[in-house]
Amino acid sequence: MATQESGYEVPYADLAAALLSASEVAPRARLIAEQAAAIVPGAGVVVYVINEAGGWSPKATAGEVAYQESFIEFEFGTLGVLGGKREPVVFDGAALAREDYSHLGIRRTLVALAGIPLLVDDNIVGAIEVLSFDAPIAAGAVSALVDLGRLAALGLAAGAAYEHERNTQLESITRIAQMYDLEKVFNATLEMDELLPVICSKFQEIMNVQAVNLWLVEGEDLLLTSRAGEDPGYEIEARQSAGQGVVADVADSGEAVFIADPADDRIQKRNVKVEEGGAFSLVAAPIVHQGSVVGVAEALNKYDGTSFNEDDQFLLSTICETAANALHNANLLQAERKVEILELLVQVSQEITSTLNLDRVLQTIVNGTQAVIPFERAALALDERGKLRLRAISGMTEESVDLSLPHVAALNEVLQWASGTQEEIFVRQRGEEIDAAREETRAKFQEYFRKTGSRAFHALPLMDDSGRVGILSFESTDVDFLTPAHLEIIKVLAGQATVALRNAQMYKEVPFIGVLEPMLEKKRKFMALGQRRRRLVVTLAGAALAFLVVVPLPMRVDGTATVAPVRRARVQPELEGTVRKVYVREGDAVTRGTILADLEDWNFRSALAGAEAKYQAAVSEMNRALAANDGTEAGNQRVQADFWASEVARARERLERTHLRSPLDGVVATPHVENLVGRHLDPGDDFAEIVDSSHATVDIGIEERDVALVEPGHGASVKLDSFPTSTFSGQVVVLSPQGEVREEGRLFYARVDVPNPDGRLRPGMQGRGKVWVGWRQAGYVFFRRPAMWMWSKLWSWIGW
Repeated sequence: MATQESGYEVPYADLAAALLSASEVAPRARLIAEQAAAIVPGAGVVVYVINEAGGWSPKATAGEVAYQESFIEFEFGTLGVLGGKREPVVFDGAALAREDYSHLGIRRTLVALAGIPLLVDDNIVGAIEVLSFDAPIAAGAVSALVDLGRLAALGLAAGAAYEHERNTQLESITRIAQMYDLEKVFNATLEMDELLPVICSKFQEIMNVQAVNLWLVEGEDLLLTSRAGEDPGYEIEARQSAGQGVVADVADSGEAVFIADPADDRIQKRNVKVEEGGAFSLVAAPIVHQGSVVGVAEALNKYDGTSFNEDDQFLLSTICETAANALHNANLLQAERKVEILELLVQVSQEITSTLNLDRVLQTIVNGTQAVIPFERAALALDERGKLRLRAISGMTEESVDLSLPHVAALNEVLQWASGTQEEIFVRQRGEEIDAAREETRAKFQEYFRKTGSRAFHALPLMDDSGRVGILSFESTDVDFLTPAHLEIIKVLAGQATVALRNAQMYKEVPFIGVLEPMLEKKRKFMALGQRRRRLVVTLAGAALAFLVVVPLPMRVDGTATVAPVRRARVQPELEGTVRKVYVREGDAVTRGTILADLEDWNFRSALAGAEAKYQAAVSEMNRALAANDGTEAGNQRVQADFWASEVARARERLERTHLRSPLDGVVATPHVENLVGRHLDPGDDFAEIVDSSHATVDIGIEERDVALVEPGHGASVKLDSFPTSTFSGQVVVLSPQGEVREEGRLFYARVDVPNPDGRLRPGMQGRGKVWVGWRQAGYVFFRRPAMWMWSKLWSWIGW
């Protein structure tokens, strides 16, 4: 133990041991403050260290004193004097103004204040302030405090060095963990659209900044592809060319840069259009892969309000290397997909151009392209003699494109409208907003999207040097189903589709092309055969011709078949009355005249009995008059007898009408008819319905060109979809005198009576029917339709 003046002792060994046991600055400062308070009993002590910003930071107190602030400027008050002199200073409390030590919180009158600088190799690392409230501080106490300061300076310097090393290690570990996290997160996806926002958000998290922008090289420019945070200086998809800003300069030089001064010209230029929230500091680093700059990462405004420095620049450059690898992998995936798309595009192009069959070309365009373009519905309308006609919809055959269907009608209407603009149209709905410049377009698609449920519509006119070919459209419920790459592919497909459609249309219009082309090909093959084989072919051809001319075959014409409604009859009473009894149930077979039910008839029986009694009385009176030879009375009674005879007949007829009879042979079709007992019926009320299902009428649609062959009496056979293994035979009873216009032409109906004893045929069943029209030569049977088509063509051309 060292000894100073009498009464002032510093236990160096114990204090050194205690300082060694406490590694950090704060506990060491607390030990030093307690020891200083022991040297000057009743005094308040504050221990300070110099912080990274060059000011004073209080670390510990002892006694009746507290500090007001955690950071004190180096030149402030008594601490400023102490820092300037770098030697012990003792102040008289009465000579000090309260502002000189306003950084301290005390409630007693200050008598004296001693400041001891803590020096290590002439560098000040801290200070000890001792405040006495009872008496001045003795010289011996100041000397002991100076000795304590030597040991305290070494202890605090060692503690600060330990904390710095520990914090550096923690920062290194944190950086390693962050880099590992970056690698893990960036490699979790290869989708470019998902990766870009992740890169920005992780950069913002690590840099602790207001915003991070990610610029990627596109051609000669840089494109702002993604952002995390708020940056009013640039909008997403903004472009920057060489010389237009910091980002472009970094891309050109390939070197990172930071700007710490808000007055820098580059910051001012960036904020020229920003009213609030502009950049006051930024750092930008290139994203380089294999020596080539692929983009630039830009960070703005640290959240702690400080400016960027070289450490921030180094950190951003380091994490950009990780981002470069992730972007490269995502680009590889995109390139691979582009190769796949190009291969599919080549296949689709080959299918489109490999045929001159117009229907096949149409179906290939709207269905085959789904392997390349992720649409939900594609449609194609062709210009046919100046009018646009919807010819093909994905997932539908040409025959099923029915304009009467609501969704097809809506599509046809919007295609007709879009064709009038003769421009490419791409309309999308986000929420309730339609992103279209024209009010007419927004109104049109607001209604269309409501009807169809789609949220994106793209239409492209098909044009060539000869004029409009048609219009091709794609739509989806996904607003972003078409990327820029898809739009480029659509343009390529549109060009190929235009050529293929025009060629198919021209090929279809060439006279006899469907006949002449195969004939010429067969002739070439025939002449290439040997003489013996040619003779064999000629012989077989002659035999085939003889067969076509001589041999008769049964000829039939066919068409769609529909079972017509069966014959029905309603049972209605002729008299008013109440149902007394019902004799049948639903489904019972009845014949014509069968009594189905009886009405209450007691009044009719009473009337009949009264009329008969009157009639008998008149007859008796007439006979009595005749017996008495009274001719006049006999004549009067005869008139009475004739009158009552007619009344008897009328009463019997009315009584007979109380029996409800079946008007035809059939089946009772009224449900729960037996429950009608007790029901009151007026004349004309329906009691029951009788259905005659013993015979069914089947309507067979006959095309106009075949109607001349069909006559009543011809036999017919019908095969219905409900009974695919059964054939129903019948006879044509009538041929409709008037046809109906259908999309495929005009149809006449041959009404065929088909026996239906078991009631299997029911109204509305559909299928196919054939009408046997007699025996015809095989050539007539096989070639009648082609011959009629050729004849009509020749007539339209020559007109004889």
